[in-house]
Amino acid sequence: MEVHAKVSFIRITPRKMGLIADEIRGRGIHEALAYLRFSPRKRTSQIFYTLIKSAAANATQKGTRDIDTLFVKQLLVGKGPTLKRFRPRAKGSAFPINKRTSHVSVVLAERQRGEHGSKS
Repeated sequence: MEVHAKVSFIRITPRKMGLIADEIRGRGIHEALAYLRFSPRKRTSQIFYTLIKSAAANATQKGTRDIDTLFVKQLLVGKGPTLKRFRPRAKGSAFPINKRTSHVSVVLAERQRGEHGSKS
């Protein structure tokens, strides 16, 4: 059984989100949550932590018997809309500033017996 959760319009660039996503993709749920809890990128990790907890709560609502068998099957970070701002510069010119946003979705699945549990 697979469970989904997503969050949209995060005010963090997709590149920064992707760095953390690559680290937890394929890990077991408890291992991923432990990694996120002690990650040095606090702001980004907090978003992934809440998202995975939300997906786990969705799994309990759908009737998953054992939460310990869940793992992060798919973790996608996409580009959201860009907020465009301008800063004044010398001689009346302007300098563009792009404030990028992200969309993140996660899919948790139950690990079958015989599948390896951790990512090297």
